[in-house]
Amino acid sequence: MNKNSTSPEMVYVEGGRFQMGSQWGDDDEHPVRTVTLSSFYIGKYEVTQAEWYEVMGSQPSYFTNCDQCPVESVSWDDVQDYIKKLNAKTGKQYRLPTEAEWEYAARGGNQSKSYTYSGSNDIQAVAWFNDNAESKTHIVGQKQANELGIYDMSGNVWEWCNDWYSNYGNMRESNPQGPITGEYRVLRGGSWSFDAQYCRASDRSRRYPDKRTSYRGFRLVLSLSSSGQ
Repeated sequence: MNKNSTSPEMVYVEGGRFQMGSQWGDDDEHPVRTVTLSSFYIGKYEVTQAEWYEVMGSQPSYFTNCDQCPVESVSWDDVQDYIKKLNAKTGKQYRLPTEAEWEYAARGGNQSKSYTYSGSNDIQAVAWFNDNAESKTHIVGQKQANELGIYDMSGNVWEWCNDWYSNYGNMRESNPQGPITGEYRVLRGGSWSFDAQYCRASDRSRRYPDKRTSYRGFRLVLSLSSSGQ
């Protein structure tokens, strides 16, 4: 874990095709659609309070005194400010994941074993959620990683995605970006304060982009063309 680094630790996700959504999930999880994605890098962990402070010089989180816990109480708009400053410091082009990238990575990419949660069918193994989190966030990377070595994509904090929220279409898509405009931004992954059903890899949530709570955070993505690796 990069405890004293501005740049988050990233995991390579080889592109591929997957079935996005769930025919057994909530109404907004279907119809299941075939999505093709290019390769990308995604944060091994959620962005931590220490990483946020290094870039922003502020501590917005409700749960303090935990540098390696995920930063939370940040809105989608706040995250855009963080990304702008991070990119200026690093010379890279970090961004939020698209909703499709997030779900593909959570499912384990081309190494997927089709688990319900990110890395297991046993939620206790991979997630901090309302049954085990003791009403708080936890240090990132303490639970089991998923098939790609990514941590906490189920539970701990909901993660902002770049997309505006909308219902799924049923057409095949390549590198979907979501609708051009909308009212809500997408969140994924569930959190310390939510039930297991919200921690499923296919579950979707949506909130206004200017809203902050102690159960919402984020992780970052780098496209290969802007990774510098």
